[in-house]
Amino acid sequence: MDERSSALFKTLIERYIEDGQPIGSRTLSRYSGLDLSAATLPNVMADLEDMGLVTSPHTSAGRIPTPRDYRLFVDTMVTVRPLEEMAAREVEKGLLPDSPQRVLTSAAQILSSLTHFAGVVMTTKRSQVFKHIEFLRLGEGKILLIMVMPEGDVQNRILPTIQDYTPSQLVEAGNFINIHCAGNSFDQVRLHLKSDLDNLRADISGLMASALQSGVADYDMGRGVLSGERRLLNVGDLSSHFDKLRKMFYILEQKSVLTQVLDVSSHADGIQIFIGGESDFLPYEDLAVISAPYSVDDQIVGTLGVMGPTRMAYDRVIPIADITSKLLSGALSS
Repeated sequence: MDERSSALFKTLIERYIEDGQPIGSRTLSRYSGLDLSAATLPNVMADLEDMGLVTSPHTSAGRIPTPRDYRLFVDTMVTVRPLEEMAAREVEKGLLPDSPQRVLTSAAQILSSLTHFAGVVMTTKRSQVFKHIEFLRLGEGKILLIMVMPEGDVQNRILPTIQDYTPSQLVEAGNFINIHCAGNSFDQVRLHLKSDLDNLRADISGLMASALQSGVADYDMGRGVLSGERRLLNVGDLSSHFDKLRKMFYILEQKSVLTQVLDVSSHADGIQIFIGGESDFLPYEDLAVISAPYSVDDQIVGTLGVMGPTRMAYDRVIPIADITSKLLSGALSS
């Protein structure tokens, strides 16, 4: 596109996001600031329509964006607005250091409150690192595995054992694992020590194998917090179409699409934007997800996001997701 076409294209997207109605020539001429003849503007819009960037819902109506429109706009034209001071204070106040689960829940609620869409916070599906491990004897054939994660979350698992361990053996095994393995993921530890397990004493080897199996099985599942999904009922683009609502709530109920999208985001740096209909991750063209990873002590442990209509104010939602991810990382690392 030349400079004139680009300006009209940007104006059309911005006005459609604001008004939600097909944009006609008169509106484009007024808001673009361009001095165009009566014949020039329709010709430019016809060229954009031929390129698949805009479409007309009716013969006599104005133009509306296509999913491809939003991608081009977000990638090359959107100007992110600074987050309002009041909104920034609300995020900071709501994410004070607390128990990890309460902080994650607060982050999802804040995302929904500020954007009026659905907010979601998820841990990664990959196996997580552990900070400290302890074994406690519960009785014959039962041991309590206590796993402390870097964000402070404590997970307890009961391990059935064939061998009966003494308290001193359990302390020694825990010390060994903490000295040699703490700070690594369960998968990393398992791969690193695979060839060494046979060379360790049977008591330590058995406990380590049980701990690794329990840790990997638990954290491969991932966890998530969803807030504000009912707010999407108030979004005109969705609420007026039963089929769109049905698809949206299917995604929220199954969580498989969101899990895939947010898991992909955990491998990337900074904000990621998924526009509906442009990929297998988000196949419904009326939905979009803006996501960002969050970390604990500089290691990514999960992703947060905002799920809403493709016709959302990207310039406002992007900084909300960005600052929330940074403040969540800070709260969990404190």
